[in-house]
Amino acid sequence: MARLPGPLREILVVGLGNISHPATRHSAGHFLIDSLADRLGIRLQSERMFSVGKTTIDNGGLDTVVTLVRTKPLMNISGKAVSTALRQHLDDSRPSSMIVIHDSLDHKPFTVSSRFGGSAGGHNGVRDIIQALGQNQGFHRIRVGIGRPADKDQVQHYVLGKFSSEERAWWGRDGKGAQDVWKEIVKILKSG
Repeated sequence: MARLPGPLREILVVGLGNISHPATRHSAGHFLIDSLADRLGIRLQSERMFSVGKTTIDNGGLDTVVTLVRTKPLMNISGKAVSTALRQHLDDSRPSSMIVIHDSLDHKPFTVSSRFGGSAGGHNGVRDIIQALGQNQGFHRIRVGIGRPADKDQVQHYVLGKFSSEERAWWGRDGKGAQDVWKEIVKILKSG
């Protein structure tokens, strides 16, 4: 049965990161899933390849199930975990019903940018998800700006560096960054 355009009835929100490097710029997606879970009163349950939790929200008079997922494999090999979560936790397992939150060196620090589809843009975690979905690029992304270090030879050290206290506050439960991410999720839910 074809779905009519309009608000989504369910959405999978996936945060990418490296479980071995918590609260780092590279694990911004994980950090934000934890922030959103706190905001929404969701308790994440550990499963084999990810932690997951869900709640139902009012989306303009339509109940919408929001499922949060924090991946366990290293970011660059997280595609299988994401495709499994999509199949196991959404009735409509289409990639278009998924939002992936990840760090972005190409966006200024403390910014949020969303887009639907397109290439991985150099992000290896997104590239692995596209591959695991059979080259399907048709999912939403929320890119969390972390900026680039001045010295391009310091990128690995920079992305694996711990959040500053300012970054932790910004992306934390009550921070402006977490609010901006939630606003983007709501826009996606309303647009379908």
